[in-house]
Amino acid sequence: MRLKTSAALCTAAFLAGVPAFAGQVPPALGQHLEGTAALTLSSSQLTVPGASVLSKSPPRKSATALTSIRSNTSAVVRPVQPSWFSSSTIYEVNIRQYTAAGTFQAFTSQLPRLKTLGVKVLWLMPVYPIGQQNRLGSLGSYYSVRDYRAVNPEFGTSAQFKTLVDKAHAAGFKIILDWVANHTAWDNPWITAHPDWYLQGRDGQIVSPPGTGWNDVAQLDYTNAAMRLAMIDAMAMWVRTYGIDGFRADVASMVPADFWNQATEKLQAIKPLLMLAEAETRPALMQRAFLLDYNWNLYHKLNQVGAGWVDTSGVQDIVNAQVDEYGKTAMPMNFITNHDENSWNGSEYERLGTAVASLTVFYFTMPGVPLIYTGQEMGLTRRLKFFDRDPIRWQTAPINALLTRLVGLKAKNQALWNVPGQSPVVWLPTNNDQVFAYSRKVAGDSVVILVNASADTQNVRASLGAVAGQRYISLATGKSITLGATRKTVLKPYSYEVFTTFTWR
Repeated sequence: MRLKTSAALCTAAFLAGVPAFAGQVPPALGQHLEGTAALTLSSSQLTVPGASVLSKSPPRKSATALTSIRSNTSAVVRPVQPSWFSSSTIYEVNIRQYTAAGTFQAFTSQLPRLKTLGVKVLWLMPVYPIGQQNRLGSLGSYYSVRDYRAVNPEFGTSAQFKTLVDKAHAAGFKIILDWVANHTAWDNPWITAHPDWYLQGRDGQIVSPPGTGWNDVAQLDYTNAAMRLAMIDAMAMWVRTYGIDGFRADVASMVPADFWNQATEKLQAIKPLLMLAEAETRPALMQRAFLLDYNWNLYHKLNQVGAGWVDTSGVQDIVNAQVDEYGKTAMPMNFITNHDENSWNGSEYERLGTAVASLTVFYFTMPGVPLIYTGQEMGLTRRLKFFDRDPIRWQTAPINALLTRLVGLKAKNQALWNVPGQSPVVWLPTNNDQVFAYSRKVAGDSVVILVNASADTQNVRASLGAVAGQRYISLATGKSITLGATRKTVLKPYSYEVFTTFTWR
């Protein structure tokens, strides 16, 4: 295995005032490794910089044997997009830090507020019991799973979890679970009952994921057919028993793509599920199993913009390239914060400063689905602890009104819907390279957006082309306006204009 640090990640971390890797890879960075590392396994051994060569014990199965355990995935020809997902925004829920109690029951009481925000998909960070052995901090990492088929008693009971899911469904939400398939806690029962389900060194001892520094977890061996089936069966249990609507796959590319194809074939037969991979630019994952992955490239570029490195053409290149990368079968999840970035690299206010609002408008209106993380809607400015209790102190903030309007706009205006390959960005000719000027259009729905990416006031003249001559509504004022062939305006530092043919209310 080779761990190759991404220059973009190091840049983002440096700009946030923290080292990318302070002594070691933080264990929780398993949750965003896809933007940061490339992992390579040879057919017979794992090479770890500065470490001895690890080999399989027992010896790795032959190619013939490996082929025999792979599922026939011919029935799954492209990623599934559930019918309910087209106009959705994803909201990531950190149960531990969400309320003073940090429980399923306490979070359930927050559903009406999230309904008002307008989000439709709730991604729950891992809800499973956490390992005690080699535990980090007082409560451990959410991603150190002791039992795939139970709930964390820190959060409540299985009955309380079922109540949460049922009430969320009744309120119109969908629930996706964070799934940790690459590794387990050291005191997971699989360790003692099935040691052959784990990667072992030459001494026969089970190892942590090589090259990661994640010493609180043990690496699973995906050449083992029985382990694969047990993993899929555990995932299916959550769909059948609790009615879960999909999964976010932790470090998805560290698990073989053919396993995800095998799992998807079985799981999608139960009901249409939303599948999100913590991955980026991994075509094998997106061909069949996953509809969504992480837009790390855009995230890192927006961090640079927020730090004063204005590179509108570089951002445009990323967005343009993704038209071909995703085609008409998959799409990215866009974000400026998530649980990893907040805890390890800082809140969006540390990284983006006064550009938070304008870059929120930008990422929300790009092709793909937007993500809101716990506390983002109340202007959370601090890093939440990862291994200990650190509950949010909820308050109102101006960003909440903006996010509510953007979520509503996403839901109402089909030009912004989550349909792969539909309504790509059209960059509008402008006199100013410090400004993003663009439109998106499908049928009778259009949006026109201008975003000042700089810390200076900018005079802007943008040619609207095919979206000119229509009646629009201003997102800022709610007033109606007809946009002619050219939009002339003055944008204050990190400000924006959004015009929509469809109200967000």
